[in-house]
Amino acid sequence: MSTGLLERLKDGGNVICAEGYMWELERRGYLRSGVFTPEIILDQPERVRNLHEEYVHAGSDVVEAFTYYGHREKMKKIGREDELETLNLRALKIAREVADSTNTLMAGNLSNTTSFDPDDPTTADNSRLIFKEQVEWAVKGGADYIIGETFSEIQEAHLALEAIQKYGNGLPAVITLVPYSPKRTVDGVPFPQALRQLEEAGAAVVGVNCGRGPATMIPILKEIRQVCKGPIAALPVPFRTTPKEQTFQSLTDPSTDKSVYPLDLSAVQCSRTDVREFAEIAKEIGVQYIGLCCGSSSFLLREVAEVYGRTPPAAKYSPNLDASYVIGKNISKHAHKVKRYMFGEDE
Repeated sequence: MSTGLLERLKDGGNVICAEGYMWELERRGYLRSGVFTPEIILDQPERVRNLHEEYVHAGSDVVEAFTYYGHREKMKKIGREDELETLNLRALKIAREVADSTNTLMAGNLSNTTSFDPDDPTTADNSRLIFKEQVEWAVKGGADYIIGETFSEIQEAHLALEAIQKYGNGLPAVITLVPYSPKRTVDGVPFPQALRQLEEAGAAVVGVNCGRGPATMIPILKEIRQVCKGPIAALPVPFRTTPKEQTFQSLTDPSTDKSVYPLDLSAVQCSRTDVREFAEIAKEIGVQYIGLCCGSSSFLLREVAEVYGRTPPAAKYSPNLDASYVIGKNISKHAHKVKRYMFGEDE
């Protein structure tokens, strides 16, 4: 079995975790944007298995079971609540099999419930139920640890952590909040303080995921590193957020000034260089648990893996521009001519 999460993080070690399954599968034509439920686990499970294998190939240390939004509240909306247990156990089984075959970690997964309201105490009971059953399934499915992610409210994040601690059979918890434009949770707690609270409550790793792209997540990470004592996590969306448009939900197309969320985000996709530079800065800050969230693709994750010292199987196919016919080293006289035409230098 693979070395556990805590052992990997000991003495400054690091873990790379691929996320973004939902958006990548939607991009490939297997999920519906807007609905965003993981019914592909029920309908075409091998597509998920293949993506798990692809992300490990690119450098992920973790196979995260695709149970994000695979909870009672979301499945009810598409009329498949009666298949909820089947979905979770199948997703966990696939993830466990891929993790075992690749000597990687397998993580169970909790997400925001979409129904929690900090101003309505009655919604907390529903969240507790959702978290309880998903944690119990994760334990049954053989998870090595459990991720609770994309929480807007510190209160709901605490409910997820409590469920992992109560029903998780001692499994470590990684808890991440989603940092929207304000530097605080929806229920008013600054992110560094909110994450320190979760750390003090027993989370093995705390951090931020989703919402912000690399450029606007970095300032928050620096603040978090100053406050939190243990390993911190960073999983941005790979989109070009800016101080003016801090989240991918607020991004506009520079050429049209029109909103690009959620269907036209490719217009503001991060480049490989953007992602590599983010990973380099995150490493300097001291981020030990790193990955990419919504919008991730394998070629971008490989950039993160290489910065963090990995040589994944996909590294065999990392770019070698020196060998290019047109822009490589020692190109022919004819190639120089082609290059001038290609780059418009002869116009």
